[in-house]
Amino acid sequence: MTRSIDDRPRRGGLPAGRRTKFLLLALWLVLVAVAAPLGAKLTEVQDNEALGALPAGAEAARAVERASAAFAGSDALVAVAVYARPGGLTDADRAKVEADRAAFAGFALDGGVPPAVPSPDGAALLLSFPLAGDNERQSDATTKIKERVAAGNPAGLSTGLTGSAVGFTDVMEAFEGLDVTLLLVTGGVVVLLLLLIYRSPTLWLVPLLAVVVASQLASAGIYLLARYADLPVDLQSQSILTVLVFGVGIDYALLLIARYREELRRHRDRHDAMAVALRQSYPAILASAATVGLGLLCLLAADMPATRGLGPVAALGVLAALAAMTTLLPALLLLCGRWLFWPFVPRYAPDAVGHDVAADHRGWARVARLVGRRPRAAWLGTVAALGALMLGMGGLSLGLPAEDNFTTEVGSITGQRIVARHYPGGASAPAEILAAAGAADAVVAAARGVPGVA
Repeated sequence: MTRSIDDRPRRGGLPAGRRTKFLLLALWLVLVAVAAPLGAKLTEVQDNEALGALPAGAEAARAVERASAAFAGSDALVAVAVYARPGGLTDADRAKVEADRAAFAGFALDGGVPPAVPSPDGAALLLSFPLAGDNERQSDATTKIKERVAAGNPAGLSTGLTGSAVGFTDVMEAFEGLDVTLLLVTGGVVVLLLLLIYRSPTLWLVPLLAVVVASQLASAGIYLLARYADLPVDLQSQSILTVLVFGVGIDYALLLIARYREELRRHRDRHDAMAVALRQSYPAILASAATVGLGLLCLLAADMPATRGLGPVAALGVLAALAAMTTLLPALLLLCGRWLFWPFVPRYAPDAVGHDVAADHRGWARVARLVGRRPRAAWLGTVAALGALMLGMGGLSLGLPAEDNFTTEVGSITGQRIVARHYPGGASAPAEILAAAGAADAVVAAARGVPGVA
């Protein structure tokens, strides 16, 4: 049987050449040696304040800038301690509140805590004060305040600590160790999928190694851009990067390895098989990477700083996965040889030469022929289907209530629930109005006239 021109082996090119595969492996060893230390520093350039930052043009953002210029410490984190007892507070409860108030003075911005605010029902007292010091000092103060509020309470007294100080600490604790957890979970899912797909105890190691290298390369590149080009990186983007690189990289590996396995039955030399597999799978892999990468770069049009910074971070991850899966992975597969597919080793079969691969995939072959005959109808139908799926985006609601941001109830949420039971809405985080001093009375009068203002 004759072999089509497209299936003729083309030896000597990267990365399928007999000698060039060693050159590629040496190059990747150098890249790993350089990238690994840089990737480990990515957490050093994180700017997690951008997670909740508003666009520069937002009214609230402008108000924060004006407040910072006019009032020292206006951006300090606020601690809100609440004490409640059903049926009314006792003298012992009030003594506990006053003792805590005196102790908290050492952490307060101005060295003093305002008197406790009683609830309308007389069953709760609330202490609210901004914290002094930098972020690290405020974080330490929050921990000590939390311990103080929970210690030495009279029997039956419910206490809680909330406010921006505790909310920030709870978020940081929730993200603590997340990168390691994500890496382990993602790696475990990938290993399981590869074992189920290839049914080989060895094959899964090679694509997993390649995608780990791709992740390190992406982290190193993002670190350099964050350090020297002011690319914003936060916990959110770094966490998404790990999952994205693993997902995209393994997807490309599945495409390449499936084609390589088929070609091993049609070619006696595995280098010839890899050359054909790369040539026939590379257009699909490149098209996928370009589509995903350009789609992610659309996030640059977002208003939120955290979302806008995610675009280039994720796109660089896709680029790193593309580079590793089309150069490093083929070189590793060639280095290992056919035995890597054990126990289902694809052997060279002379009767497979010239065999129409489409005959083994009749369903997808019919789809491909249909698209080839009617390309315009195919892309117009695809656009119409995607447009129909986008119709619901107009009513899409983004964001979650504070209590739904965590999978378990944390201290700040517990405190908010106690406050909500005894105080008007917004008592722990009241709205702030910034105005010229001369207009203060008019502003207060206007605010009091708004329905819902307590």
